[in-house]
Amino acid sequence: MATQSFAEAIAEAERIIRSAPHVRTDQDLAEGLDYLAGSIKATLHMVWAYDRDFPYFATSTGPYTKLGLDNPDTLYFHAYLRDDAEYVVTGRRGSTADLSFQVLNGDYSPSRSPDSLTAFDDRDIEIAADGSYELRFGPAGAGTGPNRFTLGPGAAMLIAREVFSDWDTERPGEIRIHRAGALGTAPPPPTAERMARRYEIAGRMLVSRLRTFLAFPERHYLTLPVNTMTEPRPTPGGLATQYSSVGHYDLDDDQVMVITVPVAGRAVAPYQGFQLGSMWYVSLDYINHQTSLTAGQARADPDGRIRYVVSERDPGLANWIERTGHRRGYLQFRWQRLTRELKPDDGPEVEVIPFGELAERLPHYERQRVTPVEWANRIAARQSAVAKRMLG
Repeated sequence: MATQSFAEAIAEAERIIRSAPHVRTDQDLAEGLDYLAGSIKATLHMVWAYDRDFPYFATSTGPYTKLGLDNPDTLYFHAYLRDDAEYVVTGRRGSTADLSFQVLNGDYSPSRSPDSLTAFDDRDIEIAADGSYELRFGPAGAGTGPNRFTLGPGAAMLIAREVFSDWDTERPGEIRIHRAGALGTAPPPPTAERMARRYEIAGRMLVSRLRTFLAFPERHYLTLPVNTMTEPRPTPGGLATQYSSVGHYDLDDDQVMVITVPVAGRAVAPYQGFQLGSMWYVSLDYINHQTSLTAGQARADPDGRIRYVVSERDPGLANWIERTGHRRGYLQFRWQRLTRELKPDDGPEVEVIPFGELAERLPHYERQRVTPVEWANRIAARQSAVAKRMLG
């Protein structure tokens, strides 16, 4: 049967989920099985979108296909390439805080990450007054001039990221891709053999995807001291003008983590965001809970700093970051579209204190307080903004 290999891969994937070292509670397992469902959907989507001669941008990750500590503030798209062909990307710039492009020479695996061959944001391209643009990607010698980029040897995937700082007012743009000379033609019809091959590839991709992103944080996060965060540093993988700070936490329910960071400001970083991730290395529920905040969404203190309060219990504060039952998890800051390098004093300071001492130890505590009605309005705004974005 054509689907037999994929069915066997699903069974193997479930074994990987159930045997993950961090699975300790029913919630851990339930979230793992939910992660598995999203991974099944995503791998089928990616394999069926694989056509290097007739490519299109597919959604790489989203609320129900999470992967690789996905950023709640980002729309991710990818298209597959071949390094000996020329591709045309056309679009219209929206009003989001950042739009960036990256060419990779492969995909992630349990033993390696792909190399970034090209990475840039829209400051490096010419955009017309009406927001429209056209980019060309091709092998060396295919042409020169503005908005032309060379596909290095092994180029396999083009990724586009559109990042929101203000979920409510910013709007995404438009983006399309085609292989030069292919418009007006059509691919050959599929065969049963080709469909069976796709199921086989999807199965291998599913198992590799789960193993990869269970191993990745073991190398990059869990080797750090618990309840700390790194200094800001260029994000691994070659992303253009992005810095990050990472860590992992382990907190009792009567403990809170206060993370203090300067507001970078739009002149330095139009996008600055913080989020929590589960031990599955994916974002927590950012639609119905405040598990992330951009600098624009957070309430800054008069001293120009944001103080995030990571807590299981509700402290009644505007910058409460909800753990949603996760005793352990990952911490992540991102700064994007930077105009300068970040220094250690641009990064976070972390302190763990008893929940009962928040009022006396948190600077500007009274200014940060919110009522239950105000909190409900914040969550309603998140729900509405994500629903609108998903239709964009």
